[in-house]
Amino acid sequence: MSPSPHVSDLADLDRRARQVLRDNDLGQMVTAAPKLYPHQWSWDAALISIGLAHMSIPRALRELENLFRAQWSTGMIPHIVFSDVPGYFPGPDVWSTDTVPAKPHDVRTSGICQPPVHAIAVARILDLAVAKGGEDRRLAEDFARTSLDRLVAWHQWLMTVRDPSGLDLVEIHHGWESGMDNSPRWDEAYANVVVPEPIPMARHDIKVVGNIEDRPTDREYQRYLQLMREMASVNFDDAQINDVVQFRITDVFLTAVLALACDETARLAELLGREDVADGQRALADRARRGVLSCVSPDTGRCRDFDVRAGQWVDVPTIASWSVLVSGGDDAVWADHRAALVGEHWAGHPSLRFPLPPTVSPDDPGFRPRTYWRGPTWPFLNWLLTWALARRGDRALAATWRDATLELLGDGAFGEYYDPQTGQPAGSHDQSWTAAVAIDWIAGRAQE
Repeated sequence: MSPSPHVSDLADLDRRARQVLRDNDLGQMVTAAPKLYPHQWSWDAALISIGLAHMSIPRALRELENLFRAQWSTGMIPHIVFSDVPGYFPGPDVWSTDTVPAKPHDVRTSGICQPPVHAIAVARILDLAVAKGGEDRRLAEDFARTSLDRLVAWHQWLMTVRDPSGLDLVEIHHGWESGMDNSPRWDEAYANVVVPEPIPMARHDIKVVGNIEDRPTDREYQRYLQLMREMASVNFDDAQINDVVQFRITDVFLTAVLALACDETARLAELLGREDVADGQRALADRARRGVLSCVSPDTGRCRDFDVRAGQWVDVPTIASWSVLVSGGDDAVWADHRAALVGEHWAGHPSLRFPLPPTVSPDDPGFRPRTYWRGPTWPFLNWLLTWALARRGDRALAATWRDATLELLGDGAFGEYYDPQTGQPAGSHDQSWTAAVAIDWIAGRAQE
């Protein structure tokens, strides 16, 4: 196990992390990364807003407000809100959402979603603002009050429109919706996606990232674009998408995150005197937890996804296999998942530079330590796991993973993700949510 970061090193890391957020700030949004991702991504923005809250509560709230104003009338929060910066592919013209009735007319967005971490961000910012007091507290309380119905609509959409089979599990229509874009979880489903004819591409990512092995392949991108075309063919109408899209899978990890988000929304509602909302959100959280537990394999003990089109379980071992560690709901299963994730095949694997969870076990034949969701460790995901652990009272493991990730980030590159065996940054550098979680962790250590 690596030693805890030195206080002076943390002070320098904190200064550099804050500068990353300043450099990536366009005013109304902090871009996910300065070159590779020049727009606002949904779950990035939530984590970024937490980092911003340590710098300025009003600026943190503005980050979330920019995202929330792009919320569709259905309740969906889109996974990208586009800035005016050109060059990104696939951009708003490729998404073809401008004529979608449910989309706000004055913003350009994608047509799919990402994991619902937003209530966690609102609650964290409110907690920080309450501690600061004064005008910061008033602003955050007002924002939480106005955001409550938005969060309720978002969660309700996920558990109704995206649970058409009544399985208490959120269904996704694109791997990008999971946030784990090219995870091995989706390999078989993507292999079944038929692309009738080649789709023109002008990929920006491979021009920015130095090592092409860090990114999905052209073949994978063709399938990504085909699914976008299918949804666009029905103008992203929820009532018609299920009939046309070739990718329909229940996402156990996204559902686990939803359980936490509903819990945090219930806590916000109680603080704001909205018991009616609190009761409804607790009920949704219970449903989501039941859904996650229903995915646990009786044979492997791992969580599985379910391919709705194929009518079969997808039991591929990845970081999402241990989703009960996020959602809770059964103490025995939670303990099993904790033991597995810290064990010798995962975070405790002898080949790893730091004792941190990789996204795929190094023992897996498909482990690729530099390739996106096929092996690297992601700092923001470590933050989410440590937050869930600390919330449950497992502060020892939370502190271990926090301090190890801060050691990992000591090079100051703020990588998008990291090779778990060498500790080298991969993907984009100066990634905003990587910097943001570093800021939050450092502030948390200072209060211990």
